[in-house]
Amino acid sequence: MSVPVPGPRAAPPGEARTLPQPRTAAPSDGGLSLLVIEDDPADVLSLPEMLDVSGKPVRIRTARNLTEAARLLTDDVHCILLDLAPPSDCPEAGDALDTLRQVLRLAPRHAVLALTAETDAERATEAVRVGAQDYLFRDELDERVLSRAIRYAVERKRADIAQRQLSESRLRAQENARLERGLLPTPLLDGSDLRFAARYRPGRSRALLGGDFYDTVRTPDGTVHAMIGDVCGHGPDEAALGVELRIAWRALTFAGLSGDELLSTLQRVLEHERANEEIFATLCTVDIAPDGGSAGMFLAGHPTPLLVRPDQRLPLLLPYEDGGPALGLLPEARWPRHDLELGSEWSLLMYTDGLIEGRIGAGTQRLGQEGMAELIGRQLGEGLRGEKLLDAAVTEVRDLNGGELTDDVAVLLLDRG
Repeated sequence: MSVPVPGPRAAPPGEARTLPQPRTAAPSDGGLSLLVIEDDPADVLSLPEMLDVSGKPVRIRTARNLTEAARLLTDDVHCILLDLAPPSDCPEAGDALDTLRQVLRLAPRHAVLALTAETDAERATEAVRVGAQDYLFRDELDERVLSRAIRYAVERKRADIAQRQLSESRLRAQENARLERGLLPTPLLDGSDLRFAARYRPGRSRALLGGDFYDTVRTPDGTVHAMIGDVCGHGPDEAALGVELRIAWRALTFAGLSGDELLSTLQRVLEHERANEEIFATLCTVDIAPDGGSAGMFLAGHPTPLLVRPDQRLPLLLPYEDGGPALGLLPEARWPRHDLELGSEWSLLMYTDGLIEGRIGAGTQRLGQEGMAELIGRQLGEGLRGEKLLDAAVTEVRDLNGGELTDDVAVLLLDRG
């Protein structure tokens, strides 16, 4: 049985929209809904009466132009049937494919079927290349063919949108990974006999950067400057601030600043860049003399490094008494220098609190600095050095915690001899 397509109607106030909602139109319990765009007033397009898969009649609306189509294109429309044939009284009128492109722009998330004459197969296939999900010939508009075409077009559009969203998500993830990887530091130690190793694990899921940061550079006078820090929190804002502080530290170090003057300047950077006044950052810097035998250490609320020498049975936790406050806490803070005698052979382990605040077992006991020193001492006794030592340390701390650590972890190791 064929039924004439109803003429244009005014959309109820609740239906009138300029553009459809930005989501995929999909069949609901109300059944399928088809919008027909037919611009030939002399022609009455008859469509077969159709039922969807649930047995409900397919609802049909019609529009004589794009203005009416925009008004009738409500959320419950699942498919658009566009007649590409020019009006019978003006066979040269307009470019039907231009009309199709306008419809695709008007309804980017709706399935579109192109309708044309069987003698115009080339235009039909071109319509699919332009963006329609399928095409139909007027002479084949029976219930079975049209019902199948509508369901196929709707599902294909949904699949196309899902695939595009997946591809865009993957591209964004790859771009973010390349960006974050590019923000991780590359040590500048040309001309130094020190060996460098580092490990970094952000606490937030599927990220490469957290609020922890580190860097190591050698200035023209031969001094090796090492730094490690931690912005409170470990979200994307803290990661961005950590990168800013690291880059500022490197620039200031090459400009000749060090110690208290450098930390005071970094504090001003933090105060200007942080999201609110509650944000602070801990920091530890070590300036190693050109001969490698001594160093100056500055602490800003940060855990003290671990010093390993061959004449000591256990690693030595460096003193904390001469430390200053974290950056961003006290406007007029000062950070005194602590002189270190390193010797001819040594290893210096710098780390953030994510390494020492993991739990031991199911209880509330934390590993702590002393526990970390014992752990490192035991692994050194097993002959682990350099990157293997860092890998083993981070793995054991995670195992002791009973799973992944929730805080960012950064570890930096410098070796001499």
